Order: sequence, then structure tokens, then C-alpha cells
Amino acid sequence: MHAERYVSLGLVLLAVALAGGSPASATETRLLRYPDIHGDTIVFCHGGDLWQVSAEGGVAVRLTAHPGLELFPRFSPDGRWIAFTGQYGGDEQVYIIPAGGGEPRQLTWYPASGPLPPRWGYDNIVYGWSPDGTKVLFRSLRPNPYYPAGRLYTVSLDGGLPEPLPMPRSGAGDFSPDGKRVVYSPLFRDFRTWKRYEGGWAEDLFVFDLESFENRRIAATIRTERDPMWLGDTVFFSSDRDGRLNLYAYHLETGETEQLTHHVDWDVRWPSAGEPGRIVYELNGALRVFDTVTGTDRALSIVVPSDELPRRPFHVSVAGHVEDVSLAPDAHRVLFVARGDVFSVPAEKGPTRNLTRTSSAHDKWARWSPDGKQVAFISDRDGEDELYVVVPDGRSEPEQITDGARAMRFAPEWAPDGKHIAFSDKDDRIHVVDLASRDVTTIDVPDTQPWAVVRDYTWSPDGRYLAFSAYDDTDLRSIYIWSMDSKKLRRVTGPTFDDHTPEWDPTGKYLYFLSRRTFAPQISDA
Repeated sequence: MHAERYVSLGLVLLAVALAGGSPASATETRLLRYPDIHGDTIVFCHGGDLWQVSAEGGVAVRLTAHPGLELFPRFSPDGRWIAFTGQYGGDEQVYIIPAGGGEPRQLTWYPASGPLPPRWGYDNIVYGWSPDGTKVLFRSLRPNPYYPAGRLYTVSLDGGLPEPLPMPRSGAGDFSPDGKRVVYSPLFRDFRTWKRYEGGWAEDLFVFDLESFENRRIAATIRTERDPMWLGDTVFFSSDRDGRLNLYAYHLETGETEQLTHHVDWDVRWPSAGEPGRIVYELNGALRVFDTVTGTDRALSIVVPSDELPRRPFHVSVAGHVEDVSLAPDAHRVLFVARGDVFSVPAEKGPTRNLTRTSSAHDKWARWSPDGKQVAFISDRDGEDELYVVVPDGRSEPEQITDGARAMRFAPEWAPDGKHIAFSDKDDRIHVVDLASRDVTTIDVPDTQPWAVVRDYTWSPDGRYLAFSAYDDTDLRSIYIWSMDSKKLRRVTGPTFDDHTPEWDPTGKYLYFLSRRTFAPQISDA
């Protein structure tokens, strides 16, 4: 009986092993990025490393393991090599490895720009290969390292200096099958978070003839066309012309544009094409494959085997991540906000207390009450920015004060009597909360500038008035005072000068503020 049970269990484990997984790795992995496909094989980036998997999905195999990032892998036309952007030397350079993995070989050596702001992406981004497989196509910032105006280059597998393509400014690009033309975007906005953008930075696609230098715009709309891929006589690309980034095809012979996918919840990201006519792309952190011949689109279930070290609890020093500070009324303790938590730290001796202990929320703008017995802060732990109050002993859970926010909220300011709290939001409103009744009074700030946000509100010593500054249509600020008793707003400085940052004197009889009152001809006030 027991022997049969052991045999059955062994058969089950053997079947799982042959299927390429284990009971613990049955859940598919997300955050798979920058995929490429060749034949029946896909290469992608996960956790800063390159991985390979069957085009049908399954368990992935690791190709790189360097502590730096390995990004943007692209198969050579014959499938023998993978070119990618790697940080082996500390900055981003172009490398190649055998398609099955192996020692990377560096192709570019010019010092990369960076580290770059996230919205600029990376330097030396690999986009593909020349059709004959002798050169790697990549985008470099070397012509202008101080501004993200990059250019497409090719570098030979045999070494030597990279050669720029004729277009002086380029984003993503791809060669035509005969290598005589390039489809590309002059702009690069791939890492910016703007959605449904229709301004001057909306990317357009052009077909550039490398012999005649003729440049022709294709498939243009007021929104974004990006990620060009050239297969046969068709240019494939992604566009958010329907509200989400989806795959499209532009037929060069007819000039017609055809929508291929119709995703409504998530954007198509980082598509890449390979023979025989398939496009792999990221959607909601997972990978999908679109067959351009049959028109079918299917999701892949991929497992990246891992010991999940980042998911294990570990200690992190927050000393270098402090974003806000507030001194206690008795100066014995200090509030620090770091890595989304609020800490109470002794000025000299005593324990450090984590007052919020949230790993999935951003707690911010912590402020002591006038008597030092409570701490108010803003947190998005319920999905929106709300006002919370907590006792600073670190033993109790925070109490939510407001509910129903629909905008980012800023620092709470306690009234001197400790009975009211004022805070502002990104929609240029000031809110005053009665802590006893939880009633919220909203002050409509008379700002005339749509971008303006009030941040300099301050209570009078008796708690009866709130002073702040607001913009006129001349881009100059004036000082206003709001009355708790009458709920009325009064302007106390004129429109001639830029007045801001009011502060009350200890008696409440005078209001001090900063003002620019010197006129001098100049280009700007920067």
C-alpha cells in the first residue's frame, strides 16, 4: 500500500519535471520586458537579466546573470547571435552573445551618457540588425550627451568604429528587408509616461531612403506612432490613436493602415518582429505573440524560475532616502519620512519608532500636533491620498480622518488649538478639517493659473485665520486671509508685486511675507 503511494508520487513529480516546472513554479511570471522572437524561440528581459523561452511559453532559461542590467535583446537574422545593451563595464554598451548563451563580446566603447533620468531611458539602445546580419543597429546619445537627441548607428560584428545613419536625429528604427531604406521615428519618447499625447513630441514614422535621402512620412495621426518593424512590404508599428497603444500595419504598396489588435485595458509595449512573420510584445507584464500571416493573437504563460529573494523580508537603511522632516514642539524628537514610512527619531537618546509600517503605501507630509501628542500625515494606503492621524508612541494604528479624495494632497498644517487641520491638493484647493466632527470645509483659491498649487498656507496664533498666497493672471502672487468664523476670503496685498510665503508674528497682529519689489530688465527671473 505504502509502496504504491510512493510510486504514484514519484510518477507525479516526474511528470511535472518533464513538463519543465515544479509545484512551486506553477504561477506564471510577470514583468517580462523588451522581448524578441526568432523562429520558435523568444528572448526577453526580466529582473535586469536576459532569459530565453519557447514561443509556446513554458519555463525560461537564464542567459545572463551580471549584477548590472542587460536590456533590449535582438536576435541576428540567422538566429545565431543575440545583441543587447549591457552594463558590464558600469555604463551601457552594445554586446553580443551566442543565442544559446555564453560569454558576452563588447562592440561599442564610447563612454555612455548617464545615469539618465528615467524619462530619458538608456544610452546605446539596441534596436536590431542589418538584414545581412553583419551589423547591429542601435541608438546612441554620443552626438549630444546633455540632451536626449540621439541618433541611429550601426556597428560591425568584426569591431571598428560605429557608423551613423544619415538621419541626424532618430528614435527607434528598423531596416527594410533589402537594407536600402529605414523606417524610423525622429523623436524618442519611449520612456515617458504621457498617454494619448497630441503635442509636438507625438512620435511620427518616416521611411528614409539611404541612397536618395528621400524621407516620407507614413501612417500619420495627431497621436503617437512608434516601435516600427519592417516585414516584407509592410511596416508594423504601435499607436494609441484609438486610446490605447495597439498594433497596426501600414501597407507600403497601397498606403493603407490596418489595426491588428484591439486591447482596451492595457497598452501594447515593446513589440518586436521576427521571421516567419510573428510579433512578440508585452501586455500587462506578460508576453503575447501576434501572427501576421494568420492574424491570430495569443497569450504566453511563462515561468521564470527564481528563489524570489526580493520577496523575502530584509532590512534597509533609510538614511539616504529622507524626503521630509518635522521637529516636535518640545524639540525632543524629530519626524522623518523615508521610503514611504513615518519615523519618530529621538534628538539625543531613545528608540526610533516606525509609526506607519506600510510596505505598499506612500506615507508622507508628517506633522506634529501643537501639543506633540498626535501626528498627522497624508497616505495613499486606501488607493487615494487621505489624511490620517496617529499617536507617536508607535503602538497604535493610524486613524483615517478624510475619505473620498480624488487628487494628490499636500502637507497638513495643525491649527494652534489642535482642533483643525488644513491641507491643500493638486486641484488648487485648501481643505480645513474639524477633527471632532470630521466636517471638511473647502476654500476655493482664487488662482487664475491652471498649473498653480497652494503650498504656503499658515495659521494665525489664535487659529482664527489662515493666510496663503495665490496667483493672478499676471503670474504674480498676492496674499489672502481666510476667516474661520465668517468663512470669507480677503485679499490683503495688491496685484503689483509677487508676494508669497506668509508667516504670522507670535502675537497675531502682523503678517510677514516675502516679496519681489525690484524692477530690472532681464530675460527671465530664473
